[in-house]
Amino acid sequence: MEQFRYVQDRLWCEGADLEECAGRFGTPLYVYSRQSVIDHCRWIESAFGSEDHLSCYALKANSNPSILRILAGEGIGADVGSAGELGLALDAGFPTGRITFSGVGKRDDEITGAIQQDILSINAESEEELRVISGIAQEVKKKARVSVRVNFDIQSDTHPYITTGRKHNKFGVELSRAEEVFREASDLPGIELLGVHSHIGSQITSGETFAAAARAIIELIDRLRRHGVKLSHLNFGGGFGVRYRDYVAHPRLPVEPENPESNLTTVSMLKEILPILRIARCKILIQPGRSMVAHAGILITKVLYKKRSGGKTFVIVDAGMNDLIRPSLYQSYHQIVPLDVRPAGRDRHEVVDVVGPLCETGDFFALDRAMPSVERGEYLAVLCTGAYGYVLSSNYNGRPKPAEVLVDADRSELISDREPVEKLFVKRIG
Repeated sequence: MEQFRYVQDRLWCEGADLEECAGRFGTPLYVYSRQSVIDHCRWIESAFGSEDHLSCYALKANSNPSILRILAGEGIGADVGSAGELGLALDAGFPTGRITFSGVGKRDDEITGAIQQDILSINAESEEELRVISGIAQEVKKKARVSVRVNFDIQSDTHPYITTGRKHNKFGVELSRAEEVFREASDLPGIELLGVHSHIGSQITSGETFAAAARAIIELIDRLRRHGVKLSHLNFGGGFGVRYRDYVAHPRLPVEPENPESNLTTVSMLKEILPILRIARCKILIQPGRSMVAHAGILITKVLYKKRSGGKTFVIVDAGMNDLIRPSLYQSYHQIVPLDVRPAGRDRHEVVDVVGPLCETGDFFALDRAMPSVERGEYLAVLCTGAYGYVLSSNYNGRPKPAEVLVDADRSELISDREPVEKLFVKRIG
């Protein structure tokens, strides 16, 4: 299932030599494995067996059209968070009946478009949004299928910026008011109430956290049904964490620090919560994003300079936080390895900061990281960047966005051009 590995001391993706890819397409460069996307999708689907379910891939993780077409071809659904993502999902071939629309701040035109496209479900986040959906549905003379997101106040051990299920977060309807909101929603004209929606956070690796959320949902559905509210769907959301450390191994690579990430996988976590969710006798929906594509991509960057200052060694590369912001924004860990571990001195490890070229101290990929010694002109791979990598890139510091390449067996295809510098000049008026 993992398609990035060392072959005779050089890092490969499927049947492609990544050093050759870097030389051909330039850097910074995102590289994705088609087979890895397919494998992870099928692996997650295998957890359900014959269960009535729908996996809706969260486009926010990676919305490259080529990646989306692969996933649409696997027959799963899509979860979108904007009119733009809805357009991307439709263009990639996701059927409207397999698309859900999430997000705390949907514009009126986005709601109108979702209703007119007859998507599976709009996941409403507040009473006011429910009333807006009802009004728009009546205007366009179409039923809006709706689930209501509930905030269950579940503590998750993840970065505070990606915790979404605590009562002080902006997401969902407060649990104490959920029954009242559902009763109102079931009576609103123009709305077909489908079910309960939940999403407690991202990069969660605790099975017990998910189990607590599952039990809370089941308890709420039971109370709602006892009050006469009819529900057919249970949308558990996503947030299934992945392993970022020790992703690839080689005798010349240093041993990674002790891994704080759980040994639980997405599939093992799903198998832990599915017996609980089945109690609801509903169609089960999930919204995986990271767990489908994180391991399917890497970012290749070139060493520009190496310098020593203030008792530290800096490896300065041509990719920056504008290309991959996760380490700076979330203090996220990504394994970083040379594309070629053959050069002399690879057995000698040194502690370095891997930093980018931007005018920011926060422009880094790794701090105080033990790595094989590298020199100017060599290539490094920042691993497991298939999710929340390119989609979070920017033009900060006047830098163009990187190119993206898809590997299919031994073929490498450009799926997103490197942004030309000239594009920065023509974006603005005046």
